[in-house]
Amino acid sequence: MPYLTVPLTNARLRRTISAWLVGVSIASALTAVSGAAAHAQTQPRPAVEAAPQAVPGFWDPRRRPDRPDMSRLTVIRFLTETDYPPFNFTGPDGNPAGFNVDLARALCDEIKISCTIQMRRFETLVDAITSNRGDAIIASMAVTPALRARVDFTDPYYRAPARFVSRRDAVMPEVRPEYLEGKKVGVIGGTSHEAYLKAMFTDAEIKSYPNDDALRLALRRSEVDFIFGDAISLAFWINGTDSAECCAFSGGPFVESRYFGEGIGIAVRKGNDLLRTSLNWALFRIWEKGRFTDLWLRYFSISPF
Repeated sequence: MPYLTVPLTNARLRRTISAWLVGVSIASALTAVSGAAAHAQTQPRPAVEAAPQAVPGFWDPRRRPDRPDMSRLTVIRFLTETDYPPFNFTGPDGNPAGFNVDLARALCDEIKISCTIQMRRFETLVDAITSNRGDAIIASMAVTPALRARVDFTDPYYRAPARFVSRRDAVMPEVRPEYLEGKKVGVIGGTSHEAYLKAMFTDAEIKSYPNDDALRLALRRSEVDFIFGDAISLAFWINGTDSAECCAFSGGPFVESRYFGEGIGIAVRKGNDLLRTSLNWALFRIWEKGRFTDLWLRYFSISPF
């Protein structure tokens, strides 16, 4: 593969999200609702992102899946990761919690089936599925050709988009290559984000940085006009204390699969088409009823999309 992809499961995003959660109790994170984001927009700030409450939806209402015969399903044993907040973590009561866990419970409720949710180290999840120690992995697992050789995936239920961030007094509602001519754009060196900038934004002055901390500090100090990177980690940074309310998204998300992956799906054992199609049907139903939107806004007050 010519480019280094940066899936949501990487260590850099884990550190970013963990830093955002410092000083915030798990209980308060679980009870956050979309109204908090709406309240934040009422504060006097020079500029805010164009669509802070955008919610991803990768389901076409014109392609309503047929309800499969799920009479042979008796239980779904979900597996998830142990420590990847706010997607997966251990709740105050010691039980699995997080966005993926709540989504799994919503799927079980829609299918009307009993489910269990077990937490395991991320690197053990695929082996556990292939050895029949679980039925489905819901752990922010990026769909890749290598993983497709070992497991099957549902339709994506979210993606890891890329976005530009600028200082709040220089937000652009739309970002095109011609708009960034001569602009300084920071990016982490050696990533798919850098490859995308070099291929598509050829007239920008691209400056590479070794890590997130150096990249974001450069923007805070106005050493660059924009930074470009993983939108989910950037959303947590924008909304956290480390940013000191300096910055906001400019333009919308970039989701080209060649650079930013096929999306995040639920993994099942190879050939388990009954479970895969049942989960696809349930995902569509949850989205159609608005439950996916409610769940997304509960965990993401500033949307990466």
